[in-house]
Amino acid sequence: MKSSARKIELASVDDLFTTEESRQDAAREKIMEIPLSELFPFEGHPFSVRDDDAMKETVESVKEVGVVVPAIARPREGGGYELIAGHRRKRACELAGLETMPVIVRDMDRDAAIIVMVDSNLQRENILPIEKAQALKMKVEAIKRRAGRPAKGAENNSPNISANFRSDDEIGAEMGVSGDTVRNMISLTQLVPELQEMVNDQRIKLTPAYQLAALKPEEQALLVETMESEQATPSLSQAQRMKKMSQEGKLTEDTMLSVMSEQKKPEVDRIVFTSDTLRKYFPKSYTPKKMEETIIGLLEGWMKKRQRSQER
Repeated sequence: MKSSARKIELASVDDLFTTEESRQDAAREKIMEIPLSELFPFEGHPFSVRDDDAMKETVESVKEVGVVVPAIARPREGGGYELIAGHRRKRACELAGLETMPVIVRDMDRDAAIIVMVDSNLQRENILPIEKAQALKMKVEAIKRRAGRPAKGAENNSPNISANFRSDDEIGAEMGVSGDTVRNMISLTQLVPELQEMVNDQRIKLTPAYQLAALKPEEQALLVETMESEQATPSLSQAQRMKKMSQEGKLTEDTMLSVMSEQKKPEVDRIVFTSDTLRKYFPKSYTPKKMEETIIGLLEGWMKKRQRSQER
């Protein structure tokens, strides 16, 4: 007669003599001092680490007080850890002559790591436009994959729901901008390297660059040659016309040269601030209209104060 008794798993001696508190403590994230040699850059990291004046300041800070904010990393296949946030801090530690740095190790998949990596870097100042574009593209794609990946036990994650999901709109809402702004930024990743460099160097402004990103790669290459020969960069109007010609199949070497050789109208002397630039100076609840009204109010108050001072 077969025994009806089920197999019983016996707890280990360690399990028997550990408390719930100690088990929870073991599961918590901890800050670890990890050798720099075991920290590897994030695969496809879009943000460059530059040895500029800001890096010099970071190095001096590390020498004086150490790394105040721990980096974040995840276990890496093949050994060591893949940095998620803290690439500049690691470089500063290297320049400061340190061998280790404090790191929080998190066990997360690549898509979750991408989102954390992008969010932790987008708050930095002086991010190059193409870096921002590449980062936003990575985050959009990561969120789309996570939205399309059925959760355990979830029954409402159907193909229709995934198809209607707009990760660029979600990211725009987080940043306080429209989804179109996010899509425009991401379009810069379609530019050929020569045009991307010009955008980063501010030789081509963002609004014309959004239009040029719609050109075919061979058309963009031809544009680079035309710009060099004419010693000119396209205005918004010129970029819009070339985009339309490209869509109609009419953008050739001759038509491009005709557009680029036009005499540009002198630009109006004006200063334009985007909502992205102003956002860091205002509460998140402020709309672009509210920011505009506040700035105008401050300028008017300053003008009145200046006039009173001159009348004295």
